[in-house]
Amino acid sequence: MDKQLDRIDWAALGALVDAIPQLAWIADASGDINWYNWPWYDYTGTDFEQMQGWGWQKVHHPEHVDRVVANITKSFETGTPWEDTFPLRGKDGTYRWFLSRALPFRDDTGQITRWYGTNTDITERMEIESALRQSEEQLNLLAAIVHSSDDIIVSKNLDGIISSWNEGAERDFGYTAAEAIGQPITIVIPENRHAEEREILSKIRRGERIEHFETIRQRKDGTQIVVSLTVSPVKNRDGVIIGASKIARDITEQKQIQERVSMLAREAEHRSKNLLANVHAIVNLSRADTVKELKLSVQGRIQALANVHSLFAATRWIGAELTQIVKQEIAPYSAGADNRVRLSGPQVLLEPDVAQAVALIVHELATNAAKYGALSSNHGRIDVTWSDADRKLQLAWGETDGPKVEPPSRAGFGSKVIELMAAERKGTVSFDWPPEGVVCRIILPL
Repeated sequence: MDKQLDRIDWAALGALVDAIPQLAWIADASGDINWYNWPWYDYTGTDFEQMQGWGWQKVHHPEHVDRVVANITKSFETGTPWEDTFPLRGKDGTYRWFLSRALPFRDDTGQITRWYGTNTDITERMEIESALRQSEEQLNLLAAIVHSSDDIIVSKNLDGIISSWNEGAERDFGYTAAEAIGQPITIVIPENRHAEEREILSKIRRGERIEHFETIRQRKDGTQIVVSLTVSPVKNRDGVIIGASKIARDITEQKQIQERVSMLAREAEHRSKNLLANVHAIVNLSRADTVKELKLSVQGRIQALANVHSLFAATRWIGAELTQIVKQEIAPYSAGADNRVRLSGPQVLLEPDVAQAVALIVHELATNAAKYGALSSNHGRIDVTWSDADRKLQLAWGETDGPKVEPPSRAGFGSKVIELMAAERKGTVSFDWPPEGVVCRIILPL
């Protein structure tokens, strides 16, 4: 084989090798390099004396040179083909990546006499591969974000057929991705809102974007939810619209909270007006011989309202329980006389408006009993009974064993307050004046 080499026109071969784009080289069996082609010198900007032998290490990157030397030495010792990638420094000082391959050349006896190698510039390929890896990582990251998002994220074509379906959509709509993909998006749209979808697709075809559109959508089980939609056109690489991406957020709970807040605001306004109306009535109806007595009477009636309001807090303003209202208003006038006050009736939760009226009524009756009636003596007794049949509260206040009672010649201010509280709520009041004690009966619609 060496004789065949003697017949090769080395000048012609050298000219041919100098014309290829790769950096080519020849090494002897020990690994000393003794020939390079012209592209090698042109790229590295070095002369032969600098590069012969193992001088080629000078243009290798310092972070890679030890690894490359170890690999090529091992290959030359074992006689196996060698391949590696590493950066080489160009004459401008920058590094580019090369794929290096070397093959042994054996003589007729099988001995390795030379090594032939090439270095191919793969910088652009590595940059493309790196960019592709980064793009793939970004796509995987984006896919993971979309898949795990709490929001509903789906895509569909221009015919409204679902092409992707994330976990948020599975959770909120109840359809798995396998069940939804390939189906029309109308599977989650109530029938009376199909026109919305036609309008959305029309806008998408025109390239329009729909933002924060609140509407109703339907779960697999038929229940409906309120969603806020953002729908955007999807284009291919040529800029042609081929479908739509849809992001939806379930705002059912948020809407319910808003409605609850609005309802509470309206209720608070109503209750405030009602409370002020009661205070206004109290002030207008209160009379006394002295300023001090007037002040005490007004304070007592306003305190009755305050007392019942404290009961509202326990039920979050749903109302107040009747037994608690009666006990609370009688308590200041019956200290030490608990056995003389008897209450009898079912538990009744009164709405705030009725509860305020009852509190004022019982306050007036208890105040009168303490001044002139059963609670003004040591032996008087009071029986308070009630029922709530037929959506009506029927409350009876009866006094016995107190001072002898005579019918009044005219209605007192307390009686007027009681009658006004009942009349404003379309109720009725009646008084009886038997000698043993006053009897008051109140009927209020519930």
